[in-house]
Amino acid sequence: MSEVSEIIDKVTETVQPILDENNFYLYSVEYVQEGGSWYLRVYIDKDGGISIDDCVLVSDQLSEKLDEIEDVFADQYFLEVSSPGAERPLNNEQDYQNAINDYINVSLYQKLDGKKMYEGTLKELNDDDLTLVVKDKTRRKDVTIPRKLISKARLAIEF
Repeated sequence: MSEVSEIIDKVTETVQPILDENNFYLYSVEYVQEGGSWYLRVYIDKDGGISIDDCVLVSDQLSEKLDEIEDVFADQYFLEVSSPGAERPLNNEQDYQNAINDYINVSLYQKLDGKKMYEGTLKELNDDDLTLVVKDKTRRKDVTIPRKLISKARLAIEF
């Protein structure tokens, strides 16, 4: 069987023209084994959000293209094409840039001002820090978080 990273690279290369043609962008690709079955998951998005019809279109076209490629998959797999979701992780710099002015959840490796988790609106971002506007009882305040302390960050839904 090919290495997982090789499969992900080949799928990325195969799906990109389909996405470009439809003004979608690739969020991520994963190829994982769960409970004895292999799953190829392709997460896509577009400005304004992805619909079920968009996922079906990409799934149908990608499935056809993958069937034409020999020797990529040694095992049977399930293809899933979907949106990364409303609370998608922020995986890279572009994700963080796109999240400016959005409400996010940030988990830390160690406590900062007594807390390991913050939620707020991403106000500013640079190479070293990000600044969130967080609710503090009845007022809002800015909290600057060193990026090296961040273990995970994701979009969040504000209640």
